[in-house]
Amino acid sequence: MKLLTAALLIVALLSPPPLSAEDLIEQAGAGVGMTAGNLWVVPLKGIAVFWGLTAGALSFVLSGGDTEVTRQAWENATEGPYVVTPEVARTAIGQRPELESR
Repeated sequence: MKLLTAALLIVALLSPPPLSAEDLIEQAGAGVGMTAGNLWVVPLKGIAVFWGLTAGALSFVLSGGDTEVTRQAWENATEGPYVVTPEVARTAIGQRPELESR
């Protein structure tokens, strides 16, 4: 009996605190929103990177071999973010004190 009590105490102390229904709904909504956003962002980012790299290569030819112009075009085209993450979503909506208090 002592072993069972000790095991239950260890499990209770190591388990995470339960989430409220409101927290679960908020997490589910964030997951759905990020998934829906990524369905659009990932293909569009791929297209933007492709055309940015193409424009960078074309700028090399048209500028007579100026590598600085090409490098800048390629850096701008390939910088992230590539997917919508919780941090990207927070940055997009700005600071929301009501969400930070939880």
